[in-house]
Amino acid sequence: MKQFERSLSDLLGTPYTDAVCRAKSVLTGERYEDLRKIADEKVSFLPDGFEARQTELMGKVGGQLLPPFGDGEEGAPSAAYRAAQHTPMAPLGGLGAFRLGEDGRLYFTGKSEHYQLSLGHDFPGHRLLALADRLGITNATHNNTRGFITRTLERRLIAAANGLDPEAPELEKILAAREPGVLSTVINLETGSLAVEAALKMMLARFYSLDGRQKAEYEGRVPVFLVMADLAGGITGNYHGTTIFAQTLRGLWPEVRQHAEETELYRVVPVPVNDDAAFAELLKKWNEGAYKTAGFCHEIIMMNYGGIRLKESWLKECYRLCRETDTPVLCDEIQSCAWYDGMFLFRKYGLTPDFVSVGKGFPGGRYPASKILASGKYDVLSQFGALVTNGQEELASLSYLITMEYLEQNRDEIGQNGRYYHDRLTGLAERYPDILTGADGDGLMSALCFADVEKASAFCKYLNGTLCVDASAQTYKPNCPPAVLTKLPLITTPAMIDLLIKLFEKALLETCV
Repeated sequence: MKQFERSLSDLLGTPYTDAVCRAKSVLTGERYEDLRKIADEKVSFLPDGFEARQTELMGKVGGQLLPPFGDGEEGAPSAAYRAAQHTPMAPLGGLGAFRLGEDGRLYFTGKSEHYQLSLGHDFPGHRLLALADRLGITNATHNNTRGFITRTLERRLIAAANGLDPEAPELEKILAAREPGVLSTVINLETGSLAVEAALKMMLARFYSLDGRQKAEYEGRVPVFLVMADLAGGITGNYHGTTIFAQTLRGLWPEVRQHAEETELYRVVPVPVNDDAAFAELLKKWNEGAYKTAGFCHEIIMMNYGGIRLKESWLKECYRLCRETDTPVLCDEIQSCAWYDGMFLFRKYGLTPDFVSVGKGFPGGRYPASKILASGKYDVLSQFGALVTNGQEELASLSYLITMEYLEQNRDEIGQNGRYYHDRLTGLAERYPDILTGADGDGLMSALCFADVEKASAFCKYLNGTLCVDASAQTYKPNCPPAVLTKLPLITTPAMIDLLIKLFEKALLETCV
């Protein structure tokens, strides 16, 4: 990975940091000159020795580095959380791709602490957040007082989503665009669930008035939401958040969904994976008579259903048909954003979605800061239609910019390392064809696919409990393909990948051979 340095002035511009320093000086009486030094202080994103230390720690994964902490504190969780708790794995500390658990053992964060820690624990570049705090940059703002950093981030996100430099003259035209498939608008929220819900609201607003005052475009028609099917043809394969509406799209609250369909409030229709003919048939069926397709919602890699990767050619055909039938498309990139060279996986696939949900990786685990990027055509909600009090936090926006700077500087390396990891998983599957059927997913966000669900479960249990490598097997889902999911931090190097593959092979030999 490339070593480089940035200051707050580098990321935010000297005019802004100068204004911040003068404001701090006026408020506190501190010398402007001293504050100016903080604004201009260079911070190394990958200081000397950082990567070498990561490789060294990789060789100690599973080791007992400290005596167990274990004070017996249980908190006050719900029954479901209590049953799922693994206190020995809870963090005492972390560095990069590693967490030191309360049991004193060293863990490799093979899922990036449940998919969010793109740059690892205690990332050196995040020191800029402390410097910003020292300068008094106010984190808390509101929708009506979005700060300079948040406004800057919005512009840069739209530029990146359209493959443009933030200073490109064409960006002004994009920001003013109102046609489908051109992302021009950002709504700042907090969680991925709220980001996706904002897109679903904008789809629904074409059928029902938000406030009773504005006539809906398709008033009187029944909205039909297309979602990714499971392998049995049901609707449990998709996952777009934890709001009630989104949960009905994936089979939860079945009585609610059934009642909605019986009263023709809305319908949910599953789309078979990578099936061109089926998608075309569904679009034809649900755009006749009283029905109208309200939207097609998909991830590119189904990280909540076996890590299945949707084919690029299939998605492009789906998008073409959706455009012909005035069906907006939500590309849910909560999982995949910031994990690929180019920042967005949809850009690597050449797709033109109407909505893109982003989060998790961009703020690097520092803040809950998700957003929905939308086409101006669907900008139909009032301010209170999709609103959270804390969605505009300035330091959260700065954390986005830090991650984006790392992604830009290490674009080639991230792509190369992702391909290397996926190739190593594929090679492992080829060595054990009686146990493994291959690798799915893409890049650092890949899944090891098993022929047998019991072996996948045993492998994952041994990997987590004995070898201290985080991974997931979704064996609790009906009809889910047996796969073990991983999502390695972006700072993972080829040397670390080689050591990880050895741990995978050890787990296979101990549990499956």
